[in-house]
Amino acid sequence: MDVTTTLVCQCGQFHMEVVGSPLLSAQCHCASCRKAARELANFGPARALTEDNGGTNYTLYRKDRVRFPHGLDGLHAYRLSATAPTRRVLTACCNSPVFVEFTGGHWLSIYTSMWPMAERQRPDLRTQIADAPAQTKFDLSIPASKWHTTKFYARLAAAWAAMGFRTPKLKIPDWPPISPALPATEVSTQSATSPRQ
Repeated sequence: MDVTTTLVCQCGQFHMEVVGSPLLSAQCHCASCRKAARELANFGPARALTEDNGGTNYTLYRKDRVRFPHGLDGLHAYRLSATAPTRRVLTACCNSPVFVEFTGGHWLSIYTSMWPMAERQRPDLRTQIADAPAQTKFDLSIPASKWHTTKFYARLAAAWAAMGFRTPKLKIPDWPPISPALPATEVSTQSATSPRQ
């Protein structure tokens, strides 16, 4: 029987559940993840988005293995642009990074920081290291590639087939253009997609 694990945000107001084992755990170094980490850092995320080497650790689950017992109202989505194919989802209560969702994707890349430190899975692989700064130093014990590896795509394809090629949709609002919590004098110094409410 698959074990259900409960994940909690930093302040404890938001809960989610994952069932069974993940598809894999990966550390991404793509330009989009690095840019998103820099932009979201301006809003004081409750947990760090990147590791010491600048990569972002994700633990991937099929969407049908992720549950939201209290719904999705406590989440907001952040996009790098209006046409960005991915959205990064954080909690509205404390800005804890929760997951990244790809448009049309059948999986969620959950930020590994959602797990307690002692339970975080070590990355199975690193992806898109071609985007990392030239001086970045990597732990050579973790397989790495300049782009996504064959193993990465094979697991995603197998998971989609097991789901009957379904793509569950999550209704999560994008952050408003300007946060109502910001004083008018501060609006000019903040991003037009500030997540803090």
